[in-house]
Amino acid sequence: MMPATPNSPRLTSLSHGGGCGCKIAPGVLSEILRSTTAMPLPPELLVGIETADDAAVYKLNDSQALVATTDFFMPIVDDPFEFGRIAATNAISDVYAMGAQPIMALALVGMPVNVLPLSVIGQILDGGQSVCRAAGIPIAGGHTIDSVEPIYGLVALGLAHPDHIKRNADAKVGDLLVLGKPIGVGILSAALKKEMLSDEGYQAMISNTTQLNTAGPDLAKLKGVHALTDITGFGLAGHLLEMARGAKCTVQLNWDKVPLLPGVKALAEQGCVTGASARNWQGYGAEVSLPAHFAAVDQHLITDPQTSGGLLVSCAPEELNQVMSIFQAHGFAHAAVIGQVCAQESHALRVNLAGAA
Repeated sequence: MMPATPNSPRLTSLSHGGGCGCKIAPGVLSEILRSTTAMPLPPELLVGIETADDAAVYKLNDSQALVATTDFFMPIVDDPFEFGRIAATNAISDVYAMGAQPIMALALVGMPVNVLPLSVIGQILDGGQSVCRAAGIPIAGGHTIDSVEPIYGLVALGLAHPDHIKRNADAKVGDLLVLGKPIGVGILSAALKKEMLSDEGYQAMISNTTQLNTAGPDLAKLKGVHALTDITGFGLAGHLLEMARGAKCTVQLNWDKVPLLPGVKALAEQGCVTGASARNWQGYGAEVSLPAHFAAVDQHLITDPQTSGGLLVSCAPEELNQVMSIFQAHGFAHAAVIGQVCAQESHALRVNLAGAA
């Protein structure tokens, strides 16, 4: 939890935000994209920006589709090696979330070279390299700049059969929703920045954010899996809303069933929340129906920005056992059914609370 060298500043002190909490707020992003000029799209582009999906998909031939994505951000932790691991895991996750197998990556590196020792920058890159080795892919190139804040991430490329590509927009009424990882990363990162995070909380944060979402390709091969995405900067509620909007349905979230990282509720009650959670709510809160007396801390949790979060699966009920078996086989011990897909209502997301009226 300390800088790599005595003369090195804390990485988190050099950035105004960390991890996927750096994302532009959803309302602002929608406004920016609304003003962009649309271009004619080739028929080979199977997935573009139309549903805010995790990656672009381009059909190469009848048996191969190329999946391309990029993700980068500022430090969420002070340990440079762990920062590199988290950023790389997060970037590759979008390939897995489309149901593809990663094949290679390019590094995106922006560093304040007059502030950070070169050895620290090297450790960040080593962390990213270690994750790519674990994923079985090379870092085949990249680009570097001298920047005011430290930034690291990847362009990640993958391959999948066109029939196995899973969008975030194809959920069906009656589907069950399964979440692969617990949430609360943004709250733990806020606690870390305030020096209020325990060693146990730190280890839970590192373990969660560096676990590759390797279950994605196996899940995508199941016919009963209709939609797939991962939970990142817009929080659990934001990515559920993307799924609901794309499928023109309402998603019911059973809040009591959502797995949480240890200690996050208590930390949120002590004020360890991110500014991104408030921006998220401001951007999409009007689309969410909350139960009466829903606690403010719980609202922070459903909007909490996740860095390298879990896969979210929308599957037919009869496929649930197989989905859970795949998660377990890939080491996701906390995977849980958290809701279901319903016919369209006045709100795209309805949050249920056990015992609430």
